[in-house]
Amino acid sequence: MKHILLVFTGGTIGSQVSHGTIDTHADAGYQLLQLFTRRDPDHERIRFTCLQPLQILSENLHPLAWQQIIEAVESQDLSRFDGIIVTHGTDTLAYSAAALGIYFNGLNIPLLLVSSNFPLDYPLANGLNNFVCAVDYIRQGRQAGVFVPYQNPGHAMQVHIATRLSNCLPLSGDFISVQSRPYLNYENGLFTELHALPARQTAGIELKNRFAGILLIKPYPGLNYRNFALENVDAVLHELYHSGTACASEQWGKDHSLPAFCERCRQSGIGFYMAPALKSDAAYSSTQRMLAGGGKMIWNTSIESAYAKLGLAYANYDDLNMIDDFISRDVAWEQV
Repeated sequence: MKHILLVFTGGTIGSQVSHGTIDTHADAGYQLLQLFTRRDPDHERIRFTCLQPLQILSENLHPLAWQQIIEAVESQDLSRFDGIIVTHGTDTLAYSAAALGIYFNGLNIPLLLVSSNFPLDYPLANGLNNFVCAVDYIRQGRQAGVFVPYQNPGHAMQVHIATRLSNCLPLSGDFISVQSRPYLNYENGLFTELHALPARQTAGIELKNRFAGILLIKPYPGLNYRNFALENVDAVLHELYHSGTACASEQWGKDHSLPAFCERCRQSGIGFYMAPALKSDAAYSSTQRMLAGGGKMIWNTSIESAYAKLGLAYANYDDLNMIDDFISRDVAWEQV
């Protein structure tokens, strides 16, 4: 008998359709269990303890919701469980996966986030398949840590390292891992390793359940930094183009120059970080200027994990050296 803690949070997998509107429904999570019971011939060998700390569509998520999920999980005696499943919407799945992956970096049982591309009543919904994969992962006693099983339409089921999951591809319901490197394939009840899981660089780091206020900025041609107020901001995370670059020139004026904005943040006592970027022996001149201007790079890390990691770092540490040490460490497989 396997004992699984099942945490419902809403999302499409926890929604139903009424009069053309998709919205969360209190009964949808339990519909998932009913569908699983019909699908799995060994369902009687699985025992679920169910919690529902919140019920929202994931586009409405705030870091305070992560605190509620974490609090719900930590309210239980986890030694009683063989694994944890958290149901979640797809819109902010990658951010929540990163946050839970980094926070639960020392977890000694598997935690899997399960989503659905459509409400469970839809014939094309993948939510039940994703859930079955998560249950089998726990049933087979596989690697502890935080993971995301997800089946893109027309493709094999894959299991992603939570801190390596990218946001859903635009105008589709597909998810990929950073650098297209998922952890496992799953088919006919069998898991096949696609990429070896590297050894963690650190032992588990205990963290307080809180997240700081991080301003996340996305680059685009003509971005004007004067449009950003810095009140109530603990740190700035600036997303970069795929080559680890952003506008470092003052050709169009200082208001469009990232190094000039970095200096403004420095004068306001606000930490300035950049991601994603691969560390290599050579970098573009714009990247070099950004680094010379005082920006700190979060190397080899997705933007979602960088955001979650900064939120935890600035909420848990007051000393800048401790913050930078935490940021530079591979806490939960978030670095390549």
